[in-house]
Amino acid sequence: MKKIGVVVKPDHTERDEITKNLVDWLRQHKKEVALIDLQKARRIPPVDMIVVLGGDGTLLSVARRVEGRDILILAVNLGSLGFLTEVKYDEIYPTLERVFKGQFLEDTRQMLACVVWRGQKTYPQPVVLNEVAVNSGPSAKLIRMEITIDHQFVTALRANGVIISTATGSTAYALSAGGPILYPSVEALVLTPISPHMLTQRPIVVPASAKVQVTLKTTERGAVVTFDGQQVTPLMPDDVVDIQAAKTRLKLIRSPHRNHYQVLREKLRWGEG
Repeated sequence: MKKIGVVVKPDHTERDEITKNLVDWLRQHKKEVALIDLQKARRIPPVDMIVVLGGDGTLLSVARRVEGRDILILAVNLGSLGFLTEVKYDEIYPTLERVFKGQFLEDTRQMLACVVWRGQKTYPQPVVLNEVAVNSGPSAKLIRMEITIDHQFVTALRANGVIISTATGSTAYALSAGGPILYPSVEALVLTPISPHMLTQRPIVVPASAKVQVTLKTTERGAVVTFDGQQVTPLMPDDVVDIQAAKTRLKLIRSPHRNHYQVLREKLRWGEG
């Protein structure tokens, strides 16, 4: 690994100091450094690895920009929760030393590809790591949707929306909506209704090979589709949101000294009290 990209959460109060310390350390270890400003860069420059310092939101922004690229990512937590950014800031330099010696695990994560059909026209959307969510937008009203999986009708749903997530995204928005937690390597899609009108509408887990289509049947405007909670596309009545597993995957660097169950215990405070 010769060229290292560095991304630091843009609004972090100690951003300049953190960036300077990391860049100086990397250069002392004979690495070429590329500073990446997420507020300006639409694409990531050619690098061998990216060190992302921030919360999960910062990592999600990077994930969309590296889509289709063979780049390893080391995620360092500067936020408060951080399921994805599992390396703590005080562990960053010992972790980097181990990484440069090849002492790490490569953790590949499934992503989602999405297009919106409006009549015969298609509108490609961002590739995401966590989830695609069709929801009612600012009004928070019930919307009507029809859901098909692999062209088979599943249900007509009245709810505030529906979340289609990866196993990675099962600990994000879908978890807060009552969805199940999936182990990150599980190849599956999770469909989780958001505040459904019928309480019998429960989350469902389907194979990663499934093609999910959500057709908006509500006549009022205002519904949207959101991507990892960061990008929003307005929807029109009868729009079809087409979601399936992306061909490319995200490559995370994972420490061999911390497992997923440990992360769950730490982040969800299991066993406390």
